[in-house]
Amino acid sequence: MKQEYAYWMALAHLPKLSNKIKNELIVKIFQEGLSIIDLFQLDRITLKKDYLLNDNEITLLEESKNDLANYAFIVEDLLEQGYDIIPITSENYSSILKNNLKRSYSPPVIYTKGNKQILKEKSIAIVGSRDASEIALKFTDNVAMKASKDFKVVVSGFAKGVDKQALDSAIKYNGQSIIVLPQGIMTFDSGFIKYYRHIIDGNVIVLSTFFPKAPWNVKLAMARNPIIYGLAEEIYVAESSEKGGTWSGVLDGLRKGRKIFVRESNHAEKNANKILIEKGALPVDLAGNIVKHVRYEQIETFTHVVSEPKMEPIETKIYELLNEGAFTSKEIVKKLNLDWSVRKLTSFLKSHTKVQTINKKPLKFTIKQFEEFSLFN
Repeated sequence: MKQEYAYWMALAHLPKLSNKIKNELIVKIFQEGLSIIDLFQLDRITLKKDYLLNDNEITLLEESKNDLANYAFIVEDLLEQGYDIIPITSENYSSILKNNLKRSYSPPVIYTKGNKQILKEKSIAIVGSRDASEIALKFTDNVAMKASKDFKVVVSGFAKGVDKQALDSAIKYNGQSIIVLPQGIMTFDSGFIKYYRHIIDGNVIVLSTFFPKAPWNVKLAMARNPIIYGLAEEIYVAESSEKGGTWSGVLDGLRKGRKIFVRESNHAEKNANKILIEKGALPVDLAGNIVKHVRYEQIETFTHVVSEPKMEPIETKIYELLNEGAFTSKEIVKKLNLDWSVRKLTSFLKSHTKVQTINKKPLKFTIKQFEEFSLFN
């Protein structure tokens, strides 16, 4: 596995290639029983025909081989200094992160130092302003205390204000926490010194998705925010303005049906908490408890996972056929003798998340086999 880490890093930090494309490559090689090293040995024809990469993407992959020697040295440094390199195929990779970010946004590799078991525990994130008010910090302390007593991990972005309060409160109440860095993990020396005892005791794990030697910058700080939300099963908002990372993160979470709780602010406060509640977030009191006037229907919206509609018998037959391989809509209609038009069937297949569209002419459909391999449950 040690030899493979350099290849994982080369793929993970390949510029101009989205995580979705990278993860699709990983899924494909995983299905075929290949290793990450094998991916880099494939010829251009195979990458284009079987892996659906275009010429520019293939060139990028080929050019990344030039960085393998450098990555190999970094791997040695990381492992010698006690860091962990966790590919998305590893059992140590956070299933919560994978489930929340899905194939499109899950980072192919994460770097950590600390107790990896923390990544498997129930978790919450407490988010809010860097210049948080006293009441917002009190709310953060209360929620972190409750989470710690309930054995839930507190996810922190390590920014000043709410993030830092969430981390310090989790430690104060003997809880566990994940520090999500806005920089490479090898540049966090002062932080490792400060939280050394808590890391050694197994109560704090430090995590980064960026190139290990990358220094802090604003872009990385913004790119870290989805990871914070992705690592949490529940999100508590202490305080938000009508712009910035907290605002955009909450709106994105609401669109995706995430469970988000927002502190109900009083009339004297100047923040956007009430607006977020109007947009569908659940209001909670200073202790983090849902306020009594919330409608039952609103709670139901956030306590049930959005699922596919219950399938009719004919739909079940379609899924059973797709489990056998890839077929065009026309072939499916013919094989199952459906009283459906090809257009209707195509629309039906594209609307279901478990169906994979193979973008060749003509279009073919099959069941997303990556779910069977537990890469993206």
